[in-house]
Amino acid sequence: MPEQILIVDDEEIIRESLSFVLKKEGYRVQDAANGVAALNLVKEDSFDLVITDLEMPEMKGVELLEQITQVSPETLVVIITAYGSIDTAIAALRMGAVDYILKPVEFDELIVKVRRLLAGRRLTLENRFLRGEVHRQYDFQNIIGKSLAMQRVFDMIKKIALTDGTVIITGKSGTGKELVARAIHYNGKRSAHPFIPVNCGAIVENLFESELFGHKRGSFTGATMDKDGFFKSAHSGSLFLDEVSEIPLHLQVKLLRAIELKEVTPVGTATPIPVDVRIIASTNKNLAKEVEAGRYREDLFYRLNIVEVNLPPLAERIDDLPLLVQHFINKYAREMSKNVQGVDNEVMKSLLAHTWKGEIRELENVIERAVIFAEGPLITAKDLPSFFGKQQDGLYSFDPRRSMKEAIDDFERQYIGHVLRLHEYNKEMTAKALKISLSSLYRKIEELDIPSQG
Repeated sequence: MPEQILIVDDEEIIRESLSFVLKKEGYRVQDAANGVAALNLVKEDSFDLVITDLEMPEMKGVELLEQITQVSPETLVVIITAYGSIDTAIAALRMGAVDYILKPVEFDELIVKVRRLLAGRRLTLENRFLRGEVHRQYDFQNIIGKSLAMQRVFDMIKKIALTDGTVIITGKSGTGKELVARAIHYNGKRSAHPFIPVNCGAIVENLFESELFGHKRGSFTGATMDKDGFFKSAHSGSLFLDEVSEIPLHLQVKLLRAIELKEVTPVGTATPIPVDVRIIASTNKNLAKEVEAGRYREDLFYRLNIVEVNLPPLAERIDDLPLLVQHFINKYAREMSKNVQGVDNEVMKSLLAHTWKGEIRELENVIERAVIFAEGPLITAKDLPSFFGKQQDGLYSFDPRRSMKEAIDDFERQYIGHVLRLHEYNKEMTAKALKISLSSLYRKIEELDIPSQG
């Protein structure tokens, strides 16, 4: 709907001419002959912009500005003033007016200002709405779970979010560590500033410093321009170091220095840059054991491990599974515009009995697939991947007549096939899930005669 503008002036010719010009531009326009009438309209209707004269009977423009600021703070106010009253106009700007227009009004100038002001207002409102949506999306109350284990996590998030301390989130892959990190950020005092996620395991080792701390043009081959690192991009906000255990040992001291000194030195310069970031880290490894094994610096471990939030695996919060299932059904049914409302009893039994090695991420993938294939309001067994219902008598089955090698080969054949089907036969995703190289996966598929496509 076009924006609505209110013209306020005691001269009828000005009201009519401004209204005519702005209506031609597509805006909805009302007018008022004095401040009292204008204020009544503002109380009764919603206006995006008010253009008002300063000198009017019954209520001056400055007084009208004060009243509008109280009654409708979202409404922009522009002052019309004569050249000799610029000081008054400047005073009005200090009181909350967004701009002023000199008499006689130049229509081209008016149109340019109105377009600019209303475009800025739209952007401000959209950003406010999006921030509100982000806050709702990452509100800790929207992290699904009523189990006792998750209630303990919620209690920790509430307390942690209000502070500015370093946090490390631990738990198996797929348990939702990034979701918790975002909840901590968006429910804290830095929520209006950036949340920058960094996958530490995906950074090429020789580019680690450049990615985190930035670089100057010409500092190394390929550095064709200056680059801000992740630390600088997260200034005033939060830096989420996902899988922080994957940072190479010889680079950990540089990360420790950046955290402790609150400054970074871009590659190719000797000048440190101050940065103000909250560090939130995550890992699926036991960092204390990594320290014992000499693969992780003890001082960095203690610097990160000020507060630990441990996410329980799905097996320890199985009571939450029906809630999670319904949550993912609602999400994907809405995205796909399908009338899928739940699962039947047989499917729920299968889901509860399944061993969720991929944790919540695996569950979400299974439900997304099921919603795609569902033909009615309930997901049925035929909508699930083929390995469901066969796990107990196939995968992990025990036959004492087989040799050790036969049993191992059979287990690998079934398990790799299981993970292949889970990832829709995507070899790269399967190799990553199995934590083996792509070449090793292809060799296993050939050696064990595993079907490599559906």
